Amino acid sequence: MSAGSGVIIDSRGYILTNNHVVEDASDIKVSFHDGREMSATVVGTDPKTDLAVIKVKLENGPLPSVAWGEYASLRVGDVVLALGSPFGLRNTVSLGIISALGRGSVGITEYEDFIQTDAAINPGNSGGALVNMKGELIGINTAIFSRTGGSEGVGFAIAVSIAKDIAASLIETGKVVRGWMGVAIQELTPALAQSFQLPEGRQGGVLISEVHEDGPSAKAGLQRGDVILEYGGETVKDVNHLRNIVARTKVGKKKEIKVLREGKETVLTLELGERPSDQALAKNGPVEEEKAPAMEKLDNVLSGMTVAPISGEHRSEFNIPEQIKGVVVSKVESGSAVEAAGIQIGDVIQEVSRQSVKTIDDFKQIASKVAKDELAVLLVNRRGNNLFIAVNPQ
Repeated sequence: MSAGSGVIIDSRGYILTNNHVVEDASDIKVSFHDGREMSATVVGTDPKTDLAVIKVKLENGPLPSVAWGEYASLRVGDVVLALGSPFGLRNTVSLGIISALGRGSVGITEYEDFIQTDAAINPGNSGGALVNMKGELIGINTAIFSRTGGSEGVGFAIAVSIAKDIAASLIETGKVVRGWMGVAIQELTPALAQSFQLPEGRQGGVLISEVHEDGPSAKAGLQRGDVILEYGGETVKDVNHLRNIVARTKVGKKKEIKVLREGKETVLTLELGERPSDQALAKNGPVEEEKAPAMEKLDNVLSGMTVAPISGEHRSEFNIPEQIKGVVVSKVESGSAVEAAGIQIGDVIQEVSRQSVKTIDDFKQIASKVAKDELAVLLVNRRGNNLFIAVNPQ
């Protein structure tokens, strides 16, 4: 049996909470502050944001519901209250401030836009309200970072900017339909920013590492290696920022995308599609295996690794999709430039310096042309995900 908290967001009996609070529940009971207890049913869940909406059957008229706050009005340092039932202690309120806004890449959910707070959040607070001093809902308490299991002043609440949209979608349709560009993206390191000709001093932007065939971006003309600078007139800060604003865009809506391509800015119009299921995105087809020819050691930044043709064993061990072609890294020398760049055993090299690699012979010919003191940009596939890696001379 699990326990958590929730927030009445609609007087008709709709309650917003965390998905992990109600996940796999066969029976849900809701206890109110006045001692009443009601049964509830799940209206819809969204594991990708860890949100869920449940509904109680009204017995004595509409319920009082919380007012939504405005995310744009929030500032770091604002005083906030966290409400919930930590350790089963009902109607508990703790005081704190907003420690950070827009916290992402925390590894808690797939889509992240967290408010970080030092208000005490403990087991049992999950799904409860984070409110401002007007009593308006600004977040849903979700997780803590702790070495002890209790509050240590680092708590996370799903921001109202995400929670409000997800709740509305779950109430209306029982599911969440997300906008989809059909690209894989990654952060720009300083070396990659230089390699892809991002103007010096320019902040933000994300790099396209893969364009899905027949997806919205492919149809709009976006290409692998493009740097996305703006989405719908809004400057793209980082990967987490773009993923969140795309996911919140309605399917079928058109957006102007400003990209940097070979040093020149271009604006393309993209019509958002619906994000396919994870299973659909993972579909692939078989390819033939290659035999390994002999290969001389390189005399450049790529000399610290050994590559081989992709075998069936490699695909199984490193989760390499069947349709991915290239050469697999079988050895990385300690202290080498490739190790410093982050190349790992099992990475599949698909491009060297923007030239396609499908066989060992391709790799030999292209990699040998990299000058001894030249930076090399590799496109690798790591366990099904594409990313660019810049290898700097040491």
